[in-house]
Amino acid sequence: MGLQQFERRLERLVEGVFAKAFRSGLQPVEVGRRLTREMDLRRTVAPRGTLTPNRFEVLLSPEDHERFAPIEEELVAELISQAREHARSENYVFIGPVTVTLDIDYGLSPGMCLVAGELVRPAQGAASLVLPDGRRVAIGHRPIVLGRLPGCDVVLADPNVSRRHAEIRASEDGGYEVRDLGSTNGTRRNGITINSSERLTAGDEITVGASTVHFEA
Repeated sequence: MGLQQFERRLERLVEGVFAKAFRSGLQPVEVGRRLTREMDLRRTVAPRGTLTPNRFEVLLSPEDHERFAPIEEELVAELISQAREHARSENYVFIGPVTVTLDIDYGLSPGMCLVAGELVRPAQGAASLVLPDGRRVAIGHRPIVLGRLPGCDVVLADPNVSRRHAEIRASEDGGYEVRDLGSTNGTRRNGITINSSERLTAGDEITVGASTVHFEA
């Protein structure tokens, strides 16, 4: 289902002014298929779960790279979203933030595409929340509170969010965790409601009310 939704979003992405450029040759949806295939091929079973690449380099011919240039920002965002959706559906774990870059390989002919994925750990101690509008909030030793109150660290203008809804804090073992603060509608981690607090893993989605933030560490 995730790949089908991804393909439909990309089809809409290349409609209109870009439709003519994508009538033939390499299609954006094929890049998405190869990215998820790379995740499956490079997955590794570890004590903490099944790890999968979180950094991807997409190599394109000069001609295809030029064709993709007008939608590069949107395409990268969709590819990152698809990687997260695929990881969630397959119970894969990322060890760091998901990144995608589009580069040129002058040895490739038009229509050819290579996707290389690798597992890359973030800088030690670095952690942040990516907000719905794209802003990042660094997480330090002090808890980050999400809620509607102006005094919260992350203020969400969402009627489904409680005044002080949830917090993200460093845990005693050096990781990070999310804790619900007795909210009315609960807090979800990757779509599942948490009981009180849960440990966070890079790439996790934290949903409070109708708002979702991403945890990167």
